[in-house]
This record gives sequence, structure tokens and C-alpha cells, in this order.
Amino acid sequence: MLAHSGGSDTRNIPFSRPFIGKEEEDAVLRVLRSGWLTTAEEALAFEQEFAERLSRTAASPLAAAAVSSATGGLHIALEASGLRTGDVVLVPTYTFAATAEVAIHVGAEVAFIDCAEDSFLLDTKALERTARRLSEGKTAYETGGPAGRPGAVVPVHFGGLCCDMKAVNEAARRYGMAVVEDAAHAFPSYSETGEPAGALGDVGVFSFYATKTITTGEGGMVVSRSHDMIKRAALLRYHGINRPVWDRYTEAAASWYYEVAEAGHKYNLPDILAAIGRVQLRRTDDLLEKRKRIAACYDAAFSTSPFFSIPPSASGDARHLYPLRLNPPLAAVRDDCIKKLQEWGVGVSVHFIPLHTMPYYRKRYGTKYGDFPRAEDAYSRVISLPIWPGMTDGQVERVIDSVFKLV
Repeated sequence: MLAHSGGSDTRNIPFSRPFIGKEEEDAVLRVLRSGWLTTAEEALAFEQEFAERLSRTAASPLAAAAVSSATGGLHIALEASGLRTGDVVLVPTYTFAATAEVAIHVGAEVAFIDCAEDSFLLDTKALERTARRLSEGKTAYETGGPAGRPGAVVPVHFGGLCCDMKAVNEAARRYGMAVVEDAAHAFPSYSETGEPAGALGDVGVFSFYATKTITTGEGGMVVSRSHDMIKRAALLRYHGINRPVWDRYTEAAASWYYEVAEAGHKYNLPDILAAIGRVQLRRTDDLLEKRKRIAACYDAAFSTSPFFSIPPSASGDARHLYPLRLNPPLAAVRDDCIKKLQEWGVGVSVHFIPLHTMPYYRKRYGTKYGDFPRAEDAYSRVISLPIWPGMTDGQVERVIDSVFKLV
């Protein structure tokens, strides 16, 4: 069973809603009453607890640095990876804007990779081909695009499902690329070997945005086996200053003095948000189980229908999203289907609009519709259904009934 039955509840079902309770409220009040609102002991504890959680099943112990968003985390992870101006970062086109934009912010260029066949994840064979072309001094695509040294690859664990990291890491070693995992969807996700997402490359970045599997409202975490990498990330997240603000204001000796070691950023996570994250972290297994139960209901309902294709999954899948693909003839009227579901009070979304179709990248690299057909096909057919832990039996049933009503 899921949560309590929704009965005849006809209220709108949001696409996503955070699972927040009294413990989170009490944690926020504790910080408010402490007199210290920005980054301090709560953020430090959140980092340590998060790293310990991942390290349980990682091949070696991990360190973590809390940040204000996964976008900020990806930015400093790429910067800490030693990219040079003009290097090329390889990213899936089937991802959110943040995955690619951070490469531009560090002075690099972006080469897009298509989806694998029947998958939302990047095609590792295409990754290999693109990295080889760049290493040979060619443009990323036969039709043009960026040129330069292949400096990094950013695999995206889409919807909670891990990429083929064995193939990604092998390609990265061959062509000298850093591996920065975009694990925004992937806590707690595990590879086929049982290791956690975020610990499968050189550095991983998680998101705690309001729609994610655990949330702080806004926030993220950078993790790595390399403690030097995390020390640099921690330096870069707060203006490159060598002493954290809570250290300067709480230590008696020379509390006012600091030095700027690098040109950093303002990406620190405040204690108010970290306190919420610590409670959410303790709820991880329960929240995962609730999402899995909803996904199982959807799988059972849609897997036998010729009108739909359920998303691929695996035992280590965090089930962050439920991207249902529409088959013909519904696929041709996907946008109308979305409109109908919204009219019937079911909140849905689309993950993702391929980045190579966006005006900025079309202008910068000359990309166009038709360049990455698998990603375009996935985008044209997919509807992401609600899958959040507080959904009732009745709400799940309403979503299923509404989707079949389209037929």
C-alpha cells in the first residue's frame, strides 16, 4: 500500500511536492533561535553525514562540500578539475540547462552527446566517437561544432538511473578527460556493482532542489574520493577565502583576518537549509520506498498497454522521475495530451527539451533539429508523471485513470 487512500479527493495533483514534517520545522526553529543563520555547524554536520552515508557502499571513503545549488557545485567541480580555456566538455544533450552552462562559465566549450538507444542516458559509443574526433584535432561533429582538447565529460544519471560508468570512465582514461557526475537526480542511486552514484567518477554533484529525492529547498553537495578536490571546492564556494566565516567570527585569535587564495564564488549552503537537509537525509530510505511503490503501481498499469512505454529501471534506481513515453498514435499529439491532463487536475512535466535545440547553442555551435535524433524522439514522446512520497493511493489511481482517459 501507499499512503492513506485519497478517496474521492478531486483537488489538483501537483507534479511534485516536498515531503516536509515537524522534524524539519523544529530543525529550522533550532537554527533561527541559535542566532547564527548562515553557514556553520549545521552545514558541516550535513556534509559529514552525507559523506558517511555514501561511503557505506563506496569503494573508498568520500568527502563532501555543501553548496547552495547543484549548478554551483557543477561549476566549482569543473573548475577544480583543472579545465583550461578552450577545452571541450562533453555532456548529454538530454539534460537540464545547468549541465552545459557551467562549462561555458569556466571558459570551456560544450559538445553534445545523443541518448543511447531506447534510453534517456547518454550513448557511450557516441561519447567515444566525439572524444576521438576532438583528440584528433577535428570538430566535435562532422557538421562542425566546437573543437579543442576533450577536457571533461559530465554523465547525467537521468531520473535516478545510473549511466554506464564503466564505459564512461574507460573513455575518459583514453582521452584524458575528468569525469564530473551530474547526480542531481541520483540520491540514493547505485550502479550495478552496488557503488553509489556520485562516487563513480572523479567528482559527483547532487541537488537538493525542492523537487528532488531529498530537499533543502535550494542546495547541493559536491563529493569525491579526493580530499584535495573537496578542499579546493570548499575554498571556491566562498570567494576563495582561506578561513570560513564561522571560523573567523567564533574564534578569539585573529578573528577578523583572512586571505583570498583564489577568485572564488558565493556558493555556500546556509545552516537553515542544511538543518532541513539533515532531517531529510535521515528519511532517505523511507522516501525512496514510497517512490518505488508509486513507480511499481505505474509500471503495473502501463506496461501491458500498447499505447505506452514505461521507463527503463534497475534495482539501484532512485526513481526520481517517472518519464512515460507515448507510443503512436498518442505520440503525435503529446502536447495536447499534456494540456488535457492539466485540465483534469494532474500536474505533469517534460524532461527534457534537448539543449542542442535551444537558441543559445544553435547560434554558438550551429546545431539544429535532426542532429541528435534519439534525444529528440524521447523529448517528443515523453510525459513525466507525478511521483512524490506524499501521494495517496487515490491520487496515484487518479493519475493512472487520467492517462488511460487519453486513449
